[in-house]
Amino acid sequence: MTTTNNFIFRGTINGEEREFLADERDSLLEALRERAGIRGPKEGCNNGNCGACSVLLNGVLVNSCCVMAAEVVGENITTVEGLANADGLAPLQQCFLEEAALQCGICTPGFLIASTALLAENPHPTEDEARFWLAGNLCRCTGYDKIMKAVLRAADEISPPAGA
Repeated sequence: MTTTNNFIFRGTINGEEREFLADERDSLLEALRERAGIRGPKEGCNNGNCGACSVLLNGVLVNSCCVMAAEVVGENITTVEGLANADGLAPLQQCFLEEAALQCGICTPGFLIASTALLAENPHPTEDEARFWLAGNLCRCTGYDKIMKAVLRAADEISPPAGA
């Protein structure tokens, strides 16, 4: 007979203090989706190779399928749902929409989170730098060109280059 131990997950998710019951064997991805009802992070590979489950953990990009929920109690987690605000989409999200940088949508939340982390680290990446940073995110639909165009456009809109 297998027994599981539950624990109370407490932490900040998308700027809101959250508390819910989780299983000690839950990955952060499972806890977010199955326990907290947050559907943005997707399960693609469940081994850290596709980026569909990307979240920010205390501002650092992580694959939530590779992090145990019990290890991040009390931490600050941002999912794609936390990027928009009451006024509407974040500029990066708006650029993805306007540049048609999405198709089926499985990879889109991960790309948005990874791109957010990129632009926080490097506000004006070159295309090569953006491609390198986002190499951990896989897309089977778009061919990446529209994603790159959206990210680079967002970089210019969020933080215009000096002298612009």
